[in-house]
Amino acid sequence: MDDLTEQASAHYLNSTLRERIVEHVFVGDALRRLWQRGVTDVEVLRSEFDAGGYDLVMSYKAITRHIQFKTKTLGGQTDKVKINLKLMDKPSGCVLWIVVTPDLEFDHYLWFGGAPGEPLPDISDNAVARHSKGTSLGEKRARPNHRVLRISRFEPLTHLDQVLTRLFGTIEDGAAPTASDQALG
Repeated sequence: MDDLTEQASAHYLNSTLRERIVEHVFVGDALRRLWQRGVTDVEVLRSEFDAGGYDLVMSYKAITRHIQFKTKTLGGQTDKVKINLKLMDKPSGCVLWIVVTPDLEFDHYLWFGGAPGEPLPDISDNAVARHSKGTSLGEKRARPNHRVLRISRFEPLTHLDQVLTRLFGTIEDGAAPTASDQALG
């Protein structure tokens, strides 16, 4: 088996682990970047399971974002994702599709969502998603509460600062905490 096939196989067989790693790295990178910009009043909440259509909640000032994470390997053939309709019920639902290299370095981001404070754009008219695995007869049943969202609906973003702006709007750079601030805290 050549290296590319082995890497693709590892990504497929360990997709849940890959998604967790990507999510944790994103949260760490986002919090570090906000820290560098002097923003320390951000809340991060993780969903135990995604029955509500989201993986993570991030809040900054008056904006609360319910985020559905998706991952894609750079050069991979995936051109669509399945989104739970319940994400439209959240105050500022959004989908962040993170494109990674085979070594899980972030290459770029794909964004789908409304402005901060606005709900997820209506996806109810999109194609109904189907289960990935078939029944014993090979039938892939419909998932009536999920819709297919094609990559063409996503806005490509190259930098984390662009993602943070889509999530929270303009972020006023404050003074980054100093060592003496930490000692007092």
